[in-house]
Amino acid sequence: MAQRDTDILIIGSGPAGIQAAIHASRRKVRVIVAGRVERSALAKAHVENLFGLSEKVDGMTLLSAGRRLAERFGAVFLDGDVIHLEKTGTGFLARLEEGTSITARALIFALGVKRKGLKVKGEDRLTGRGVSYCADCDANFFRNKVVVVVGDESAAGSAALLLKKVAHEVHLISKGLSLSQALLTELKTSGVRIHEGRSITEIVGESRVESVTLDSGESIKTDGVFIELGSKGSIELCTSIDLIPDPEGYIRVDRKMATDIPGVFACGDITGGPLQAAKAIGEGCIAGLSAAEYVKSLSSGENAG
Repeated sequence: MAQRDTDILIIGSGPAGIQAAIHASRRKVRVIVAGRVERSALAKAHVENLFGLSEKVDGMTLLSAGRRLAERFGAVFLDGDVIHLEKTGTGFLARLEEGTSITARALIFALGVKRKGLKVKGEDRLTGRGVSYCADCDANFFRNKVVVVVGDESAAGSAALLLKKVAHEVHLISKGLSLSQALLTELKTSGVRIHEGRSITEIVGESRVESVTLDSGESIKTDGVFIELGSKGSIELCTSIDLIPDPEGYIRVDRKMATDIPGVFACGDITGGPLQAAKAIGEGCIAGLSAAEYVKSLSSGENAG
């Protein structure tokens, strides 16, 4: 398992995360950016309302150019999802889906907060009654019970592994798993029952979840359904270090993009609207500068001591 050490770990490689990397790197601190640039909301968009553009530009073009600039200033990009995050005595420890561990003195959250639903019968009605979008938040409510996890990527894989530690039985429903080899191997040896090539057509239950119906017609009795679509979500990662988003799923920050936890900053969509690239870039600039200032203050204190 690879081990990396850095001053600042930026989680998310959209416009906010990349801009934070640019400004932090220019302050001569070590920066690692973890995430998949193609998963940014900007990647599939076109931009024509951003300062400096004279015509419509493809979002991926902007992201690629921003990444190259950040790399020129020294930032290191790791193309993988963070699936585990915790506090340590000297900062924070993160683990990527392929197994790389990263220790960091400061964090910048630059992830979005949008959640994808299955949009199937019973989902909305049973949300909070067995349907959950956060395994880290709700796993303990399903101790010794039967649960279903739905999804194809790292969020689903890591959620299934987490739930296997507390639940009696875990089913993973996936149209087609897209995981690192390390995560896939761990999943297949964990005892999780994998139903690949399948999707859920209905979540069944009166006052609580009772079962799910698959597109094959098969019914699986279950106490809970965890919908984990896409990358490891911001809420799961935030709550793992006791950073609690507001009721709408956004992280509160001050004018320096600092959260209530020392050494933790946030920028972009995760701090609230407007959900625009210009706002994300501006906040990324501030977060990068603030995080670099924080790290340097730690070094100054160590030298003084």
